[in-house]
Amino acid sequence: MINVRSIAESDKAAWLPLWHGYLTFYKAQLPASQDDLTWSRLLDPAYESHGLVVEKDGEVQGMAHYSFQTSTWALINNCFLEDLFVYPEVRGGGLGRALIDAVKEIAIAAGSSRLYWNTDRSNEVARKLYDTYTQESGKIQYRISLL
Repeated sequence: MINVRSIAESDKAAWLPLWHGYLTFYKAQLPASQDDLTWSRLLDPAYESHGLVVEKDGEVQGMAHYSFQTSTWALINNCFLEDLFVYPEVRGGGLGRALIDAVKEIAIAAGSSRLYWNTDRSNEVARKLYDTYTQESGKIQYRISLL
């Protein structure tokens, strides 16, 4: 049975390897202090980051982080699905779809005009799932590192 729910304080030990798996996939290295900061932000109702976990048969197997952003193009807000990760050995079993669907429902309930996310062009496995929702936007993202 698949169950998606909000991250709870008791989930840190299950969340941390998922977070590290996500960072490893994107070849990102962050200091351990960022782990703690990200975790505390996900639990802080005053901070605009939210987290979900997906369980299969009672075991946490994936996570998603999202936030709401104001927009000059939206009446209320847009919802940004920032991070999505499911353990590789359980991919294709509907867990990623369950997480996206849960964020979509949350965004609809919040009055969001749009749900959006980014991924690398080379992330072919994830793009097979994402393409079942919509076509890629055609936008190109530019980044200026400020640190």
